[in-house]
Amino acid sequence: MTGFRVTYATLSADDDELQASYTAASAAVRAELGAHHPLWIGEDERFGETFTTVSPVDTSVQIGHFTIADGDDVDDVVAIARAAQPAWAATPWQERCEILDRAADLISERSVFDAAALAWENGKSRLEAIGEVEETADLIRYYTHAMREHSGFAIPMERFSEAEVTSDVMRPYGVWAVIGPFNYPNALIGGPAGAALVAGNAVIAKPSEIGSYSGHLVYRALIDAGVPPGVVNLVTGGGEVGSALVHHPGVDGITFTGSSTVGMSIIQSFSSSHPKPAICEMGGKNPVIVAASADLDLAVEGTARSAFGFGGQKCSAASRVFVHESVADEFVARLVSRAEAIPATSPLDPGGFLSPVVNQAAVDRYEAAVADARHTGEVLTGGSRLTDGEHAAGFFVAPTVVRVPPDSTIMISELFVPLIAVESVGSLDEALERANAIPYGLTAGLFAEEQGEIDRFLEQIEAGVVYVNRAAGATTGAWPGVQPFGGWKRSGTAGKLGGGPNYLQQYLREQSRTVVVHD
Repeated sequence: MTGFRVTYATLSADDDELQASYTAASAAVRAELGAHHPLWIGEDERFGETFTTVSPVDTSVQIGHFTIADGDDVDDVVAIARAAQPAWAATPWQERCEILDRAADLISERSVFDAAALAWENGKSRLEAIGEVEETADLIRYYTHAMREHSGFAIPMERFSEAEVTSDVMRPYGVWAVIGPFNYPNALIGGPAGAALVAGNAVIAKPSEIGSYSGHLVYRALIDAGVPPGVVNLVTGGGEVGSALVHHPGVDGITFTGSSTVGMSIIQSFSSSHPKPAICEMGGKNPVIVAASADLDLAVEGTARSAFGFGGQKCSAASRVFVHESVADEFVARLVSRAEAIPATSPLDPGGFLSPVVNQAAVDRYEAAVADARHTGEVLTGGSRLTDGEHAAGFFVAPTVVRVPPDSTIMISELFVPLIAVESVGSLDEALERANAIPYGLTAGLFAEEQGEIDRFLEQIEAGVVYVNRAAGATTGAWPGVQPFGGWKRSGTAGKLGGGPNYLQQYLREQSRTVVVHD
């Protein structure tokens, strides 16, 4: 490899050696698909009843057969994690950091293979898939950096007398469950698990069903790096497995990424016996604002990348555009042209950008939204399932731009499909009011050249992650240590963003210590 590095800000870049390596890895992955995969509970490799997943790129391709954890498995994994955690917490934090750094390095070394597996599993394009795997490694590295930066979170305090030794320390909670989503099955298992582990917690990882293969690859990197079995564990299955972890009294903390409905249920039920930390990222309905002063080249490119990348299946995807009426017609015409110019290349091939949606339910959701737009407004481009050639085997739909009334559900509900609604507004103030009017507050973007408009946007927008004049992605593309990621309002719980300077502390609890020494 040449040392070429992919992030979400460099997705237009390319490298011949990288592409050749990826092509070989994709063939190697394809040869391994369809295997049976166990649960990993401590040292125990458990097989049992399975579910089967297929590739959204080609539904005739089985990704694998994954064991379904039952109630006894969940009880066992919690008990084993609780038994393993004290020794891990007692391991010097410097040693934990070294082990997690090795895990990050292994993930980077395996990034091309793991990215090819991810692309088969959920349909990501080559460069987006490599970007996610590298993000997983960088998230872990950022959390070991934070641990070192704070010297393990142990601080000497002032004393009332010379006989006292006083200190403030941060201690792990115990057993931490990580429930991941289908769209980032590497980063949103590996990142939170890395944070929990470096803090001294034991981890039970439960990937999305459509992400179970990637979850196994992350687990393997952690084990191969030296995280002891039992300190990290992997269980698979559907919502009933996640629910069993949420309601298990032996789980001390949880990180969940997924729908607002499930996330709110976790927040309301997880602390039934006593307050316990639940870090939930619950999606968004992310606006782009295009001011009259905007550079339309930047605005169109950034909006298209954020709306249509990975089939709109990012919680940060752009789904609403509020564009000043003086430039609305030109912006819309250019956005439509940009959507229609997206190549139909498979995401598995070089240059592929167009990803399928993840399953038939997503196709149905897309078609319902299109029907609503046709009934209440106008479909400007797209609006159909793609069934020609290689697209016939998968869940491909056309990138779609619509105009709908302001009160349309399309302007309010998270759809997770490649569909964006455009609305003309008379002023920046109106755009900000419309952007902030819904319960979500994850990401937002602005295109404007006037500093006063930029300042007003930054002060008034209600979102955890904001971008200005970003062609690489109007609302998407956060990176650990560069752009922390997380939401306000109904989009997130803690107000402390993943990959940022305040995230790791959520996996620790503070303890004040005073020891009086008597001669």
